[in-house]
Amino acid sequence: MSARGPSPFVLKTTGYLISTFSVVALGVAAWPGAADADLLPWLILGMVASIVGMACRWTSYFLDKRRAGREQAAARASPPGSRPVPGPV
Repeated sequence: MSARGPSPFVLKTTGYLISTFSVVALGVAAWPGAADADLLPWLILGMVASIVGMACRWTSYFLDKRRAGREQAAARASPPGSRPVPGPV
């Protein structure tokens, strides 16, 4: 943690972990009712879909951050006045 507070990476990661925990906690609470109503497969599918969606969003943030770091490094390594060619999107 810096003097300005936690980094955006730490905040996003913490937020996704909290969201994943909440999905699991709500699933545990709903499990008995879903099992009684034969909705257990839908409950499991919804929980998995939510967690996979959060993982995809976190991964895209991580990849964007890594790409931005590479572009900054390339810009610093370029001679003055030249523009680096952007990488694939």
